[in-house]
Amino acid sequence: LSTNQWSCLKRILKSYKVESRITSRFCHTTVKSSVVNSGPNAQSIGFNVQIPKQAFITNFTMNVNGITFVGSVKEKTVARNLYAQARARGKAAGLVRANSQDMETFKTEVHVPPGSKIEFELHYQEMMQRKLGFYEHSLHLQPGRLVPQFQVDVYIYEPIGIASVETPNTLGEHFSGMAKLTSSKDKAHVVFKPSLQQQRKCENCTTSAIDGIFTVKYDVLRDSNVSDGHFVHFFAPANLSPLPKNIVFVIDVSGSMWGVKMKQTVEAMQTILDDLTMDDYFSIVDFNHNVRCWSEELVPGSTIQVAEAKKYIQNIKPNGGTNINEALMRAVQMLVKASNQGMIDPRSVSMIMLVSDGDPTVGEIKLSAIQKNVKKVMREEFSLFSLGIGFDVDYDFLERIAMENRGVAQRIYTSHDASDQIRRFYSQVSSPLLRKITVQFPEDSVSDVTQNHFDKYFSGSELVVAGKVLPSESTTLNSFTTASAVSHTYTCTHTEADYLELDAALAQQQHAFTGFARQMWAYITVNQLLAERSMAPTAGQKRKITQRILTLAVEHQFVTPLTALLVESEEAKERLLADSPNDPKQETESLDHLFWYCPHVTIFNDPHFIVHLPKNNMDICFNIDSEPGHILNLVSDPGAGVVVNGQLIGSKRVGVEEKEKVNTYFGTISVFYQPDGISVSVSTDRIDLTHGRNNHSFTWGATADITQDRVKVSIVKDSKVMVTVDDKITVMVLLHRVWKKHPTHVDFLGLYIPNNNQYSSQAHGLIGQFGQEPEVRVFNLHQGADPLKKEATMEVKGNKLVVTRGWQKDYRRDQKRGSDVFCWFIHNSGKGFIDGHYTNYIVPRLDSFLPLPL
Repeated sequence: LSTNQWSCLKRILKSYKVESRITSRFCHTTVKSSVVNSGPNAQSIGFNVQIPKQAFITNFTMNVNGITFVGSVKEKTVARNLYAQARARGKAAGLVRANSQDMETFKTEVHVPPGSKIEFELHYQEMMQRKLGFYEHSLHLQPGRLVPQFQVDVYIYEPIGIASVETPNTLGEHFSGMAKLTSSKDKAHVVFKPSLQQQRKCENCTTSAIDGIFTVKYDVLRDSNVSDGHFVHFFAPANLSPLPKNIVFVIDVSGSMWGVKMKQTVEAMQTILDDLTMDDYFSIVDFNHNVRCWSEELVPGSTIQVAEAKKYIQNIKPNGGTNINEALMRAVQMLVKASNQGMIDPRSVSMIMLVSDGDPTVGEIKLSAIQKNVKKVMREEFSLFSLGIGFDVDYDFLERIAMENRGVAQRIYTSHDASDQIRRFYSQVSSPLLRKITVQFPEDSVSDVTQNHFDKYFSGSELVVAGKVLPSESTTLNSFTTASAVSHTYTCTHTEADYLELDAALAQQQHAFTGFARQMWAYITVNQLLAERSMAPTAGQKRKITQRILTLAVEHQFVTPLTALLVESEEAKERLLADSPNDPKQETESLDHLFWYCPHVTIFNDPHFIVHLPKNNMDICFNIDSEPGHILNLVSDPGAGVVVNGQLIGSKRVGVEEKEKVNTYFGTISVFYQPDGISVSVSTDRIDLTHGRNNHSFTWGATADITQDRVKVSIVKDSKVMVTVDDKITVMVLLHRVWKKHPTHVDFLGLYIPNNNQYSSQAHGLIGQFGQEPEVRVFNLHQGADPLKKEATMEVKGNKLVVTRGWQKDYRRDQKRGSDVFCWFIHNSGKGFIDGHYTNYIVPRLDSFLPLPL
C-alpha cells in the first residue's frame, strides 16, 4: 500500500492496517487505510496497493465523508456500461501491471474538499504456491509517511499441523526483531506493529523507513482438507531420489542481449552448469541469426564437460538477429536423436530451457507458426521451459509455447539480480522426483475435479487437486495416486480426515477463513480455464470457456481479465470502475500502441517518428528536419479541446560551426485541455500543472498522482509522466537522461500516444492525423543504394514514394538503450506521408491549436 504525497499539500494518514488470514494454503488479505485532508484546499488523495500478480481482487469499499462506495464483480462489458451511466466525478480506480517481478497495482484516487475523511478497504485472495520447500506470503508495505496506527497481522491456520514458520527480515536492519511470532501445533500469528518513533528513518526524521516487502515463510505437515462440500488434496511426497535429466539450454545471443543481459545470463549459467551430475545429460544451443551447438550430441554432466561448457558460454559475443524457430528445432532434434539411440533413460526427464529477450527477426518470424512447428516435433516425454528477459520479448508467446509443451514460463526482470532470478527458476525445475502423476478418487464420490494428471513433480513444490464432494453417507474421502519414480512405480492410497470435524474446528477458529475450500476450488478452476482459453484452437471453444470463467468469477467475486470491479455509492448515484489489465504482454502499462515518438541520438540528427499501422501490420518511420526553438504540433483536436505540442532543443555546440546543423530533440511536451483551461507542461527539469492562476510544480524526483477536474497526471520518479484527459486521451512522456559531461548530448523527452485514444473527427497534427489509418501499399521491393537496406515503392494518400527498409529505436521499455523497430523509412521529413509540409505544423505557442485548414 502506498499513499502518494506532494510537498505543497497536507494530508494525515491516520491508520494503515493489513490483515492476512491463511487457512490450508489459501489466503484472504484485507488492506485498510484512513486519511484526512488537513490542508486548506481541495486535493486528490490516492490509495495504491501492490498485490501479488497471481491474486484475485474480491472487493473494495470506500467511505468519503460518510458516503459509502461498495464494490461488486461483474462481467467487464456489463460493468463498463453501468459505469458509463453514472461515472463518479473527481474519483477514479484501476488495476495496472507494475514493473516488478510478482506485483501489480490497484489504484484509486478521490478529489475531496478540506477536512474530508476517507476510508479505503481492499480485499484479495490467492493460493500459496510451494517453492523450494516453503510457502512464502509477501506484503508490499509503502505508506509514504509516518502513521499513528500502523499494524500488520498474518494469521495461519493449518488443521493438520505447521512444520515450520519464520519471518525473514526483508524490510532491512531498521526493523530487525520487530516482527513478533507466536505459534502452536496448527496455528501461527505474526504481528508487525512499529510505533511512530520506530517508523522514522532517523531519530528526528519526519519520513517513514517502511518501504519494501514484509515476508512470512512457512511449511506444513502434509495432508488434505475437505470442508463446505469441497475438497482440496495436497500432494508433496518426501524422501524420493531425483530422476536423471536430459537438458538442452537454448540461449539467445542476438545483438539485443549485449551488455548486462548477457553478463547476467552467463553468471547464472555458470552456477546452473555446476549443478549437473554424472547422471544428467546436457548440451547448449546458442542462436542469433545463425544457430550453433556447443555439442551436436548430449554429453554427461562430468566435471570436464561442465568446465568446457562454461568456457564456451564465457566466450559468447552477442550480435545479429533472432532465429528462435531454428534454435528450438535443433534442440528438439538433439533430444530425439539421443532417445532414438537409447542414450536416454526411460525414467529420466527431458527438457529444453529457452532464454531469450526478444521476438524473432530471422527465419520463421510468425509466432503462431513457431508455436505450431515446436508442438509438431516435441515428443510427449519432452518439456519446454521459457525464460523471457525484459519487456521486448512477447511473453504471452513464451507462456503459450511452454504451457503447450508441458512446461512453464517466467519473466526475468533486467534488474541487478537478474542472474539470481534465472538461478531461482532453474532451482525450481532442476530436481524432478516423479513423472506422469495421476490422482484419482472413487467413482461417484466427487465432481468438478480440477486438473488431476500432472507431467512432473519437482522437489520442494506441491501438486494440488480440488473439487466438489458428492452427497454420501461417508464423512471421509479416499484418493489413489500413481506415478513413475526413479526405480519403481510410485503408488499411494490416502484417506482424508473427517470433514465434519474440520468444519466444526474451523467454526471455532477466530481468524480462520471458513470458506477456504470452496474459494480455493474456484480459484484453481478459473486459473486453469484462463490457461485453456489462451490456447483454445477455435473461436467457438474460446467462447464456451469464456462463459464458464465469467460464471465462476462473478459467483465467487474474482476480478479477472474478463471481469471488472464496479464500485457504487448508495443508490448507485456515483460509480467507479476497476479493470484487470487486458493485455498480459504489456506489463509495464495497460495501453495498446499506435503512435510513439522516439528521439535517437547516435544515428540521425533530428526527431524520429515511428507510426505503427495495425490494419496494414507495418511500422512507418520519418524524421522532422527542424530547428531548436521551433514548436511542433503533434495532436490538434478542437472537437475534443485537446492540443499536444512539443518544443525542440538542440545538442551542445561544442566545436560546432555556427552554420553547421545540430541534433534536435524535444525538450518540452505540453498537453493543453481547453474546456477546463488546464495545461500540463513537461520539460527535462520539471512538470508544471497550471489551472488559471494556480500552478503546481514538481521535480522529476517526485512520485505523485494528481487529478484536476477532468485531467489526471501520474508521475513516476525519474522515469515518465502519464497525462489522461477526460478518460479519453492519454499521453505518456518519457525522460531520457544523458551523461552531463558529454560534449554534445543533452537530456531529452520521448512521447508515446496509444491507439485507443478517442479523438474527434477534427483531430490532426503530425501524429493526430493518423487517428484514421491511411491505406498503404508497398510494392516493387528491390536492392537499394545501400546493399544492407532494401528499397520499395509506397502508395499512400495518392502519392508514390521511394521508401527504405531500416531500423529505428523505440525507447519505451528500455530508456537507456532502446529496442530496434523494423520500419519503412519516409525521406524528406515525411513528405507525401504527412499532410502538407512539416513547416505547416510549426505553431507559435505551446498551447496553440493547428490552424485549419492545413
